[in-house]
Amino acid sequence: MNCKQIATAVEAYRDQAVAWLCDLIRFPSVQGQEAEAQAYVLRTLQELGLEAQERPIPETLVEDPEYSFSDNQHPYEGRPNVVGHLGTDAGGRSVILQSHTDVVPAAGWEEAFEPKVEGETVIGRGAFDAKGQLVTIWVALAALRDLRVRLKGPVEVQAVIEEEVGGNGALALIRQGCHADGVVILEGSSFNVFPANRGAIWFRARTVGRSTHMGRRHEGVNAIEKMVEVILRLLEYEKRLVEESRGQPLFARYEHPVQLNLGTIRADGWPSTVAGECVLEGGVGFLPNKTMAQVKQELWEAVMATEDEWLREHFELTFPKLHNDAYEIDPNHPLPVTLNEAVKECGLQSEIFGWNVSCDARLYAKLANLPTVVYGPGDLAQAHSVGESVAVNDILAAATGLALFLLRWCGYENG
Repeated sequence: MNCKQIATAVEAYRDQAVAWLCDLIRFPSVQGQEAEAQAYVLRTLQELGLEAQERPIPETLVEDPEYSFSDNQHPYEGRPNVVGHLGTDAGGRSVILQSHTDVVPAAGWEEAFEPKVEGETVIGRGAFDAKGQLVTIWVALAALRDLRVRLKGPVEVQAVIEEEVGGNGALALIRQGCHADGVVILEGSSFNVFPANRGAIWFRARTVGRSTHMGRRHEGVNAIEKMVEVILRLLEYEKRLVEESRGQPLFARYEHPVQLNLGTIRADGWPSTVAGECVLEGGVGFLPNKTMAQVKQELWEAVMATEDEWLREHFELTFPKLHNDAYEIDPNHPLPVTLNEAVKECGLQSEIFGWNVSCDARLYAKLANLPTVVYGPGDLAQAHSVGESVAVNDILAAATGLALFLLRWCGYENG
């Protein structure tokens, strides 16, 4: 079976790919509203011939130390993951193909969930991130079905929720037991193969002062002023983080692969009142040369290096929200090599290097100890944007490369 045969079979699904993607975009599947999109995924996988079922998420997941909280918590009843199975264990290697149906909010984009097709481009929230990625999987599997190919290794398709808030859907599946010889996370990689991801962690810093009337400011302790010292210390830490992150081969092409961002700051009170509390929230991007635990400790130590005794005794640092570890596997591992070779054989420009973005991949690599890569159609600049879009040609091209990879990875026999 060669790439040309696969491409011909994939091309037959051009109109169907557009229909699938438009249907998915119409579901406003922001956090808490993924049920309809997941039901559609379930039906589609079953129509493609997979043994598919809902995989409920237990409410106890919130007790998991790797759980990511958000400002928009919802019960998990009626919001399952969806898992489908294809192929048999006939001596071939197994693989998990995973992507997510949840999307970020429309953020003022009034027509975000009303898909538009302009030429060969589909526009709408989730077109790129990541409903177009799910369609890529479906087209690849449909083409192999039509070619009457029987894979010798099992394929598990996972459609998860809550990727955008830290990966809780993927976490649930991993805790329920995930096993495969390799994992491919479908995200927009411009056809590149990423065996490594940057990590990202959000922090919450809190300073406590002594509140009083501004007329007696000299008797109070201003929590905002104390936070200024915290900010200066954190920005100094960023310089150290950048220096210590240089020389990482998979990330060498990025001018700014790591960073510390100050996102929000608030202090409750009154203009004529000395602030008694100040809260700063921000994020840190880091490479696999550091663990998430190290970054947490280094942030704390950076602030504790202050000579301000009050600050040392009245400072809190917590990490209640997104906390994505960095990860990497050997770029010479058979998984990235096989996928990259298949993609290039199909005429696509593809390289193996690290991604300066964080996604669900690190959970499979770090918690399940599974070889994991990221791959998919589309340009990252489209993610979370107004006018988010993906080219249908890119979906079909990515599906062709993915299908050839499945033949090479799992092995196959003609039906």
